[in-house]
Amino acid sequence: MSTEQKELIGNVISHNRSKRKMTQQQLAGKSNLSRSYIADIEAGRYAPSVKSLVSIANVLNLDLNFLLKLTEIHRIDKSE
Repeated sequence: MSTEQKELIGNVISHNRSKRKMTQQQLAGKSNLSRSYIADIEAGRYAPSVKSLVSIANVLNLDLNFLLKLTEIHRIDKSE
């Protein structure tokens, strides 16, 4: 996953978490991940594993396919 894709996923997660008035700690607890891992994903430092992405998407009530398509659309746009 490119840096841009990691940042895009992180921004979507951060936006949706904030929209739900949830802290990183709350998201971490509900998704069985560490707060620092959530922070690193949101900052675009780490690409979440599929398992982590599924867990985060479930907690935030996000469509996993939507998240995956965002990265694919971004990749296609960059190649044109």
